[in-house]
Amino acid sequence: MALDRVPRRVGVVGYGRLGQSLVSHLLTQGPELGLELVFVWNRDPGRMAGSVPLSLQLQNLAALGERHPDLVVEVAHPKIIQESGAQILRCASLLSLRVTMATHPDGFRLEGPLAAVPSTGRRTVLYEGPIRGLCPFAPRNSNTMAAAALAAPSLGFDGVVGVLVADLSLTDMHVVDVELSGPPGPTGRRFAVHTHRENPAEPGAVTGSATVTTFWRSLLGCCQLPSRPGIHLC
Repeated sequence: MALDRVPRRVGVVGYGRLGQSLVSHLLTQGPELGLELVFVWNRDPGRMAGSVPLSLQLQNLAALGERHPDLVVEVAHPKIIQESGAQILRCASLLSLRVTMATHPDGFRLEGPLAAVPSTGRRTVLYEGPIRGLCPFAPRNSNTMAAAALAAPSLGFDGVVGVLVADLSLTDMHVVDVELSGPPGPTGRRFAVHTHRENPAEPGAVTGSATVTTFWRSLLGCCQLPSRPGIHLC
């Protein structure tokens, strides 16, 4: 698949597992797909040493405008968007990429009071309630729930219920169940939809194996959209 236009200039913010995968794809396949990697930024610059060309390492995120990116892919901590999202949007379109899974306790990266909740048995419910109260304390494990709230504005972050479960049997996968039900009809029965997703994952990994490929495909799909300011959600 070739893009018959001027190459899209792409910057990557974050160099964890997802960032490393995207950078590798951009360096090896980007040119033939019409994509040019123009910078990589990470909170710990030393992590890029030896794997990211020095000319592509961005030491100061505030200087990203000097690289003139068309698209910035954020695969870092959510705090980065809180602190620098507005600045990034002044320079480029922003692709936010996160997938959350329910999994083994070692697969969670919890903060605040949730980090202190013990897993007391084979299957422990760590949180059940409005996702507004979950997202700040599970920023790396609540994105599917946040996406559901955005997709259902009539419910939003206060109406969508999030349930975070630590399951000792899920040592090699992340599982997401989505249940949707409508009001009861004349017969008392409801319209309901239930989806179940299992994503293989290495033990203790926050990111499932299939997610890495999904993020790359999302980036390619976003780059086929007309170039314009704003947030691209793929």
